Amino acid sequence: MDDDFLDDTPASGTPSTRHALLIAALLHLMSQYTIRSAKRDPRNPDDEGPCVKLAAVIERHLDALARLPDAEPVLRATCEQLRVKWEDLVDSRMPAPARRPLLSHILRPGIFKTPALAT
Repeated sequence: MDDDFLDDTPASGTPSTRHALLIAALLHLMSQYTIRSAKRDPRNPDDEGPCVKLAAVIERHLDALARLPDAEPVLRATCEQLRVKWEDLVDSRMPAPARRPLLSHILRPGIFKTPALAT
């Protein structure tokens, strides 16, 4: 991103300036996600494509825009709808937690301590 643009923006900024910066950052993140998707090599099983963390950051930016009280209602509603879709994408790409057998939950080492003998 162009550092000169950020230097010209007031620190406090008007709501529309803050909204514009959030939207610009969101568009940049979404384009990076798209570029990584396009570069994915389907013949390479190790190439998982775009990063789940990047999708999660996009989802958080959409959430932030959807919660802005002074944003236009159409912007908030659109961001909320997109946030739900990105949240589903993130959830579907997250690795499943490792399952442990039931007995390992019950018989964890150190769960039962023998009382010290009094001398």
